[in-house]
Amino acid sequence: MGIHEYFKSLSDLEKIYRCPGKFKYEEHSVAEHSFKVTKVAQFLGTVEENRGNKVNWKALYEKALNHDYAEIFIGDIKTPVKYADPDLRDRLAHVEESMTQHFIQQEFPEEFQSIYHERLKEGKDDTLEGKILSVADKVDLLYESFGEIQKGNPESLFTEIYQESLDTILNFKEMVSVQYFLAEILPDLLKGEFTNQSELEKISRAILKNHKVEQTFAIDE
Repeated sequence: MGIHEYFKSLSDLEKIYRCPGKFKYEEHSVAEHSFKVTKVAQFLGTVEENRGNKVNWKALYEKALNHDYAEIFIGDIKTPVKYADPDLRDRLAHVEESMTQHFIQQEFPEEFQSIYHERLKEGKDDTLEGKILSVADKVDLLYESFGEIQKGNPESLFTEIYQESLDTILNFKEMVSVQYFLAEILPDLLKGEFTNQSELEKISRAILKNHKVEQTFAIDE
């Protein structure tokens, strides 16, 4: 009982694999995802700070590192499924929050409960740090799906995930870190030779056009 259970649960995050039930060339655990999102958020925060925006680094690191802890209770739900129905998404979020709060009340000493209620709550909000988390989460998801597409995975799901990820990133196009991603990172991702390269470039171009964002990479017609 107690904090021992919390520490033990961290190892369980290594055993929860993302996008379950689909063929993948490479598995990614929730623990790995949390680490990568934190590293991406760190860079995006650095871009924001470099361009004159004040970043609350403590809040950003806590949001990024903890953002998927609640998946220890219900596992990972595939992105297209989770976001297909707003009502389903809200209900899943409510279940995650309720189970997390119950776990904190059961296992954490009272003196730390309010701290962890704050740390383990949904971190995606309207603060700069919450927006950075939203973008960083989708950047890692975009790279995970791209890795499967690049390897020639025949599952159409990964193209859907790529589309949803880029579309969500572009919802934050006013952020300087997202502008940097679109200008400096996305073109590098798409310029190499890989399976379905032309299709993925065209998908990306269509999404950029839909968001009225200038194209940042060349496409051979």
